[in-house]
Amino acid sequence: MDTLLDFIEKVVGAKNILRGEDVRARPADWITKEPCLALALVRPASADQLSQVMALCYEADQPVVTHGGLTGLVRGAVAASNELVISLERMTEIESVDPVGGTLTVQAGVPLQIVQEAAEQIGMQFALDLGARGSCTIGGNIATNAGGIRVIRYGMMRDQVLGLEVVLADGSVVSSMNNMLKNNAGYDLKHMFIGSEGTLGIVTRAVLKLQPQQSASQTALVACDSFESLVGLLQHMRQTLGGELGAFEVMWRSYYALLTKESGRHNAPLDTDAPFYVLIESLGNDQAETAQRFEQAITSAFEKELLSDAVVANSDTQRDRLWAIREDIEGLSELIAPRFVFDISLPIVDMDTYVNELEVSVRKIWPDAKVVVFGHLGDGNLHVSISTGDSNEETRIKIESLVYKPLQEIGGSISAEHGIGLKKKDHLSISRNPGEIALMMRLKEAMDPKGLLNRGKVLPNKN
Repeated sequence: MDTLLDFIEKVVGAKNILRGEDVRARPADWITKEPCLALALVRPASADQLSQVMALCYEADQPVVTHGGLTGLVRGAVAASNELVISLERMTEIESVDPVGGTLTVQAGVPLQIVQEAAEQIGMQFALDLGARGSCTIGGNIATNAGGIRVIRYGMMRDQVLGLEVVLADGSVVSSMNNMLKNNAGYDLKHMFIGSEGTLGIVTRAVLKLQPQQSASQTALVACDSFESLVGLLQHMRQTLGGELGAFEVMWRSYYALLTKESGRHNAPLDTDAPFYVLIESLGNDQAETAQRFEQAITSAFEKELLSDAVVANSDTQRDRLWAIREDIEGLSELIAPRFVFDISLPIVDMDTYVNELEVSVRKIWPDAKVVVFGHLGDGNLHVSISTGDSNEETRIKIESLVYKPLQEIGGSISAEHGIGLKKKDHLSISRNPGEIALMMRLKEAMDPKGLLNRGKVLPNKN
């Protein structure tokens, strides 16, 4: 093994291969903060260096785990003591900007926020947005097919990618750096890697699609007295705002009250006695027209009794304060630790019944448990946190069963935007049928015959 590491050191340089305590000082998981246990951590600076490293690993049958921003929730970046970590932290170059074609070409280690800022500098926007924007990386966003708060308007990460460069398990480099919106010349290979969680290849570069910058925005926090009115409000806002609807983020009272009145972490802009709260945001090009349409939409929603109270942000500071409640995941983690975290999707019409029945089933076993729910209602994605007061294995298994099993009956998914990783692979059959899983296994075997890439994640180990 020392011989392999010595060869790798010659490729990346002595400063860019960490061993021993330098590796242990790094976290392996954002939630648990447990130390990285990998044999070593390698920091290539380019696809060429990574290609050489992977060729050496392939020859030595050395498994690897890729690290991006480490903001995932499914333990997809956890490495065993016999594995190497490939960190893309040095691959942070924005290589080119095309204002006419509306694209950015970037290396995979660039943080999402840096990409957003680069797009803004040319009067455009990169549409993907999520709370971890300052830490998560483009490579990680691609590997997990990230979602976030703008999916209702712009779609998932998959919809923001035109081309990719990927290093395969044997060190081969596949460059499919397409920069055209239309290209039907054969298989669109990038889709094989987007959402594959590093199990089929390591993304090194990407061509990202940009959108016109929306200079005008309006934000409101509203309260709804029933799930029926909540769904009606979603339909109403889609119809009245049309393409300007940029976000429709719902907080169950369990989340809103906890982060405001109960904890004091944030001032409560609205009373905390309603069952549902929604952050609604519209995006447009003309401030006056956008504000007028938004005001009319909110006013007519009141008239139809689709909402019971509302506060509209009159400044960027007020807007930021409203969003701070929704994005305070760190606060949520502190307030109900230890907690079990779930990222699921299901038909909107089934959400109310699902959440109510989940709360009943959880409290039947743990009467004092906390069940906290929020999510991207417009695209069917809920984030569920459950705290029973302990985090032992027996409790975890029971909680996962209560959360996941009902999803199978209603055609839901155990993962909406964070992937499968280690945490969810035993439940994959709830959301994917045997034929789909068999085809995934065939792809994995064809592209990574030695099972070296993110071994044991998403799919069972190759035996």
